[in-house]
Amino acid sequence: MHGHRTTRTAALLCAALGLTAAVGTASAAPAASPAPADRATALPSAPPVLVDCLWHPKVRPSAFILACGDGNSRLASLKWDHWDARSAKATGVNVVNDCEPYCAAGTFHTYPVVVRLDKAQPWKKDPRTQRYDRIVLEYPAQRPEQFEKVMTYPLWD
Repeated sequence: MHGHRTTRTAALLCAALGLTAAVGTASAAPAASPAPADRATALPSAPPVLVDCLWHPKVRPSAFILACGDGNSRLASLKWDHWDARSAKATGVNVVNDCEPYCAAGTFHTYPVVVRLDKAQPWKKDPRTQRYDRIVLEYPAQRPEQFEKVMTYPLWD
C-alpha cells in the first residue's frame, strides 16, 4: 500500500509541475508581445523642423532669414523638392545686401540658390522635436562676391 501511495504522490506532483509549467508559459506569452508604448514609438515621427530667428519651428517655409541680427541675407521663394527625416532640398533665391558703402545704405541683390538641410538633431528647446542642424547653399550661377560656390553653415539651436 505504501508503494501505491508513493506512485500516486509522484503522479500528483508531476501533474502539478506540468500545470505550473503550462500556466507559467501562458502568463509569459503576453509579456513577449510589444507593450502599447512600444507600438507608439514604432510609428513614424514628425519630420524635422527648421528653427527660425524667433525660435519658431517651421516645416517647408517659403522664406528664411540667414542673418538674424541684421536681415542682410535671407532666403526667399523657396520651393521644396523633398523634406524628410534625413534631409530637405529646395530651390529659391538668396537675397543679400552688398553693404556698399555700408549696410544701411546698401543694395539687395538676388542670387538663385539650391538649399539643402541635414543632420537632424534633437532641439534643445523641445528634445522630442528633431531640427535640422546644418544648411548648405549652392549657387548654380552668380553669387555674392565674398561667397564660395557652396557655403555650409551650422544652424542655431
